[in-house]
Amino acid sequence: MKAPALGLTPRAVNRVRFAAILGVLGPGLVSGFADNDAGGITTYSVAGARFGYDLLWVLLASQIVLFFTQEVGARLGLATGQGLAGIVREKYGVRWAAFMTSAMLIANVGSIIAEFAGCSAALSLFNVPSPVSALLAATVVVLLLTRGNYSKVQYLFVAVGIGVSIAYLVSAVMAHPDWGQAASSLVVPRLSSNSLYWLTVVATVGTTITPWGQAFIQSYVADKRLGPEDLAGSRLDVGLGAFLTNLIGGFIVIACAAAVWAVGTHVDTSSADAIPQIARALKPLAGEGATYLFAIGLLAASFLGLGVVPLTSAYAACEAFGWETGVDWRVREAPAFYGLMIFFVASAALVVLVVPPSGLVEVMFLAQVVNCLLLPFVLVFVMRLSADKKLMGPLVSGRFLLTVGWLGTALLVVLSVTLVATSVLGV
Repeated sequence: MKAPALGLTPRAVNRVRFAAILGVLGPGLVSGFADNDAGGITTYSVAGARFGYDLLWVLLASQIVLFFTQEVGARLGLATGQGLAGIVREKYGVRWAAFMTSAMLIANVGSIIAEFAGCSAALSLFNVPSPVSALLAATVVVLLLTRGNYSKVQYLFVAVGIGVSIAYLVSAVMAHPDWGQAASSLVVPRLSSNSLYWLTVVATVGTTITPWGQAFIQSYVADKRLGPEDLAGSRLDVGLGAFLTNLIGGFIVIACAAAVWAVGTHVDTSSADAIPQIARALKPLAGEGATYLFAIGLLAASFLGLGVVPLTSAYAACEAFGWETGVDWRVREAPAFYGLMIFFVASAALVVLVVPPSGLVEVMFLAQVVNCLLLPFVLVFVMRLSADKKLMGPLVSGRFLLTVGWLGTALLVVLSVTLVATSVLGV
């Protein structure tokens, strides 16, 4: 009825609707690309180098859970126009908001440290000292987030994510992997009772489905001022982000499986030089270009993570206490938001300078394990809020979405228990 009144043809109406959907894209894609940050690339690289193609099934399984958890987070942002910590504070009080935010920040600090370690590992291939790389990364990220605005930050994040994706796609193809074995491992799990195997499984899940990602998607949807009418575009955004996250993760596993595991190259995955070793292992198979592509991809992903994770941490902390949040605010209008963001960046950079280089790879890997262990605490709040009809209105989670969400949460708890059983009890 509205199209004739406005003088629009059905084709023109469809173009307007399509443009509206494209305008919604951003939060899901940024969140998805940022999942493949330095810690993610390290985890995928270690998985491929240690276990070959055997853990590809984890990426397929976690992609399904990632889509549904991100979709719920986006829906919460669409329905309420608020971030996760702010809603928890309103519904359950400051104490519960502080508890959830504390769990998230513990995981986030490890992830931010991992981003700086990733910058150091990537730039080491170009003979840049670690202190210089940390200072450079901190300066660039702080200037970007304090001087930019929403649209510039979003487009830059998406552009970096696309660049990282292309780099690892090319690296995987140039490594000449066994695509048949990779496809088989994707759908047929190869389980093991080895504690290191399950530690890597947990780390792989933890780098794909993160506490910060859950909060980021909701805060960014709210910051973009999207509403219930944007549900279709938001689901497309989340779906693309989840798909690209795991697709690129799969390419990294495949590249490292072909370059290290398949040819029996020895790489000490616990050493400070582990990621440069893996990058150099691509050279005999694919030439020096693939080595530098891998390094550039790691550097770009580290910068992307350094932009997103401190930003999410500042969002969560400010929302928990009702302070102004958002990258469209000026520094003097939201001093707590920008102050906390700079604090997270600076303190993580300092840790990287203090921690011995031999411990950085373990920090990057174990940060993803901590993500997985703490994620259920965040998801419990998300699932309870998404089932609240008064809060969500027409966007309330139905029986199917609630079932999938609670099953995903339960699966993460089972993974945590399995890790403890295999590591501590030796079963």
